[in-house]
Amino acid sequence: MTRSRRLLVLALAVLLLGALAAVAVLRASARSEQTRKGDPTVAQGKVTLGRTDGLAFLNGAQGPHRGAVASVAAGAPQSGRTASDLTCQRFYAAAGTGVCLNSKPGALAQDNRALIVDSDLRTLHSFPLAGTPSRARVSPSGHFAAWTVFVAGESYGAAFFSTRTSIVDTRTWTLEPDLEKFSIVKDGRPYTSGDVNFWGVTFSKDDDTFYATLATAGQTYLIRGSLSRREVTTLAQNVECPSLSPDETRVAYKKRVMRGASLWREHVLDLSTLRETPLAEKRSVDDQALWLDDRTLAYALPADGSVDTTDLWTVPADGTGAPRVLAPAASSPTRLG
Repeated sequence: MTRSRRLLVLALAVLLLGALAAVAVLRASARSEQTRKGDPTVAQGKVTLGRTDGLAFLNGAQGPHRGAVASVAAGAPQSGRTASDLTCQRFYAAAGTGVCLNSKPGALAQDNRALIVDSDLRTLHSFPLAGTPSRARVSPSGHFAAWTVFVAGESYGAAFFSTRTSIVDTRTWTLEPDLEKFSIVKDGRPYTSGDVNFWGVTFSKDDDTFYATLATAGQTYLIRGSLSRREVTTLAQNVECPSLSPDETRVAYKKRVMRGASLWREHVLDLSTLRETPLAEKRSVDDQALWLDDRTLAYALPADGSVDTTDLWTVPADGTGAPRVLAPAASSPTRLG
């Protein structure tokens, strides 16, 4: 083949690849637009954490209320929603107390903060965050709030990441800035290591006991901790982002199903027997699930056709049934009442 023919073939190949890329972009845009048109209606209004029949979450629908704390009636989660003025990257609430992990542009970098809010979403206290918002929880009494941020890396599937997990007493504003300061009992023995990370706190009703994930030496563990003793103890391996059931007998969690890959399967662990049950959701779930009741879990998954929106799904907690959509264009769910 002559040089001129090779140049012609190369030019045609470049044009063809450009055309294919343009078609892909147009198709993706069409899918995104279709997703936006299917979003529920969103109206500005008053959102209160004190209602007893609702579900709150972060609104993911396109428009001016994107990222706002929104609420719907628990019995009609796919209906039109009411959006507040409060926007967050992560949100959770219990007993009329909420925690909002907020991120806004700053003079030199993102201004990341944890806002503790009352039942009317008014800020009671603000704490600077050491990194990118990741997980948030409030104790059933509302007396404690916890949050996790990425200090390095922005994914639990990354080759390297570092987290910081903090807990605050919402009555005294006493802050425990880093769970890594707690003593660790691993496999029945005191344990120390420079690579320890904690994330995904979930609280018991006694205002002392909590569960979370501990990562060290390439393994993850479910830990049970005591705020008063400033101590944590490992219970089981390969447990991430635990969520304690309302009856406090089980934790839902994501279990890594392929080492070295960002693939997780939702499971439920019986705390008395340590027997685990895989759930009917077989897609990879990178979320800290919510117990809607003692039998049902809710969690976020990427919305079909969208790269920056999630839908809320629900599945039975005993491994039966099948996943179904709970609320489209939403994340960070929390029960009200």
